[in-house]
Amino acid sequence: MITAHHWLWETVIGPFTEFAFMRRALVASLALSLGAAPLGVFLTLRRMSLLGDALSHAVLPGVAVGFMLAGLSLPAMAAGGVVAGLLVAGMAGFISRTTSLKEDASLAAMYLVALALGVALISRQGSQLDLLHILFGSALGVDTQGLILVGSVTSISLLALAACYRGLVLESFDPVFLGASGHKSWVWQQGFLVLVVLNLVAGFQTLGTLMAVGLMMLPAVSARLWHDTLTAQLINACVQAMLACLLGLLVSYHCDTPSGPTMIGSAGLLYALSLLLSPGGVLPRLLQRQHRVG
Repeated sequence: MITAHHWLWETVIGPFTEFAFMRRALVASLALSLGAAPLGVFLTLRRMSLLGDALSHAVLPGVAVGFMLAGLSLPAMAAGGVVAGLLVAGMAGFISRTTSLKEDASLAAMYLVALALGVALISRQGSQLDLLHILFGSALGVDTQGLILVGSVTSISLLALAACYRGLVLESFDPVFLGASGHKSWVWQQGFLVLVVLNLVAGFQTLGTLMAVGLMMLPAVSARLWHDTLTAQLINACVQAMLACLLGLLVSYHCDTPSGPTMIGSAGLLYALSLLLSPGGVLPRLLQRQHRVG
């Protein structure tokens, strides 16, 4: 007879105690959750939710160039991704300032070109397996270098958010007041974009360039359904991201599914539950409407 304790050990705890690759994947994904999810909350506050998706595609050409020069070398691909992401963000801002195009339109055009260029470069230089690895990642293949990269980026992100919290909040809610107080709004915005790019690059080995933005945005969007205050949203987003990573890794291990997409799928499941059950979701609103009618 299988007891609850035995089932819990075999299903939840056992995979992480038995296999080092599962422990590395868990540590990397939890660290990534702490750094990326708060940035997603600020992106939703700024109504720039699609910016994260655009930048996650924009880093691909840089990753591809790093791959062409050094193979599957994480430092080379990460450096290329950072340069490409910042370059695309800067070019999109320059185009919006010097033409009649808005920044979202110029960014959409830039990231579509960047995505096509990146896929073409990787396909020309590497195999189909290399392309899938870069696009969709492999959390179970995270090595020591990957852990150092994710840990370093998460540490930088948390320290920067703590130091610049007040400025980011003002720039998100009242940029006019921030400018009137002597601060340049574009400095805060560009610094924030640098953090977004760094976290997307840190997540590409674990989740791939196409999936990394999911851990940034899905928990953040879900958190807005549960809370009105910013602090609560930040905490909720981090918790949901970490829970999605844990669930995704366990499902990937037991069901033999790709780890990155499974983690994002778990975040999507938590988002669906939030849509139904949260104070801002469907069921509570239906109950309130029925109560008012009654």
